[in-house]
Amino acid sequence: MNEEINFIIDSTKESMNNTIQHLEKKLLNIRAGKATPSMLGGVMVEYYGAPTPLNQVGNVTTPDARTISVQPFEKSLIPEIEKGILVANLGFNPMNNGESVIITVPPLTEERRRDLVKQAKMEAEDSKVGIRNDRKNANNEVKKLEKDGLSEDLAKNTEIDIQELTNAFIKKIDEMLTIKEKEIMTI
Repeated sequence: MNEEINFIIDSTKESMNNTIQHLEKKLLNIRAGKATPSMLGGVMVEYYGAPTPLNQVGNVTTPDARTISVQPFEKSLIPEIEKGILVANLGFNPMNNGESVIITVPPLTEERRRDLVKQAKMEAEDSKVGIRNDRKNANNEVKKLEKDGLSEDLAKNTEIDIQELTNAFIKKIDEMLTIKEKEIMTI
């Protein structure tokens, strides 16, 4: 029985860690005023008839805090890169200088900052729901074990361990959100 309990706790922890990693990726895509290559992370470019991630057809760099530069591996891709950035609907207006694609990241307005904070809060709340679902699934597994002969005390202690795990992960989500909010609201 102890092996089964350890398995439940370990798999729950792994699932909760995956939720945290997913949230980290989502928060990276919410821009905070400063230009970063990850802002173009979701951009796909038509490359020989196949949609390809932007970072596989060129180097994405940030020469300064307000500029993103995309240096294509093949100059013939410049129009496709511009098109991909526009299609991604990120609110950027790409320009090319014949060698690379330059994007000037406009400063965020107060209203846009508030919208981005709302978006970050929604992502965090979705992650909390995921963590709570993991807790529910783990507790259901414990209840099944209890029906199969697990002692009531051991079942209760396992549920307490699962709740402590849940609290720790929800606290981590709140900390991540606080950091992101501060980053977004800092001018």
